[in-house]
Amino acid sequence: MSWLIVLMGLSVAATIGAGFWLELKPRQLPTPAWLKGGLLANLALFATGMAGAMLLGVGDVMAAEPAVAAGEISLGQGLALLGVGLPTGLAAIGAAIALGPIGSASLAVIAEKPEMFGRTLIYMGLAEGIAIYGLVMSILLLGKL
Repeated sequence: MSWLIVLMGLSVAATIGAGFWLELKPRQLPTPAWLKGGLLANLALFATGMAGAMLLGVGDVMAAEPAVAAGEISLGQGLALLGVGLPTGLAAIGAAIALGPIGSASLAVIAEKPEMFGRTLIYMGLAEGIAIYGLVMSILLLGKL
């Protein structure tokens, strides 16, 4: 298991190193083919290491003795709590995906016409509402437990 963590650490370090290299030499626009291949290899290595760590970690967790706590949670309750948090997490991801293009377009519009600030703020608030809806759903589901 430790070799997977070492490989994942090397992958992250190589990706950070490539980022520094691109930061120091930004004018060389056609990036070398080895850099693109290296980044893809690092991504594949990291994903493989993460999957391996999760698969090997399941065995370690299942073999461990259960911790005794004052208020024990059953498997069903644990899965229910994960299900309660899922709407908030997925809604936040959706809001982030929506806010990226809206935010960049808003900045471009505000740079040209500063009087459009209020209108662009409304669009950003509508996109952020997606995350608030997920939070409301989680609160409602938590009330059912």
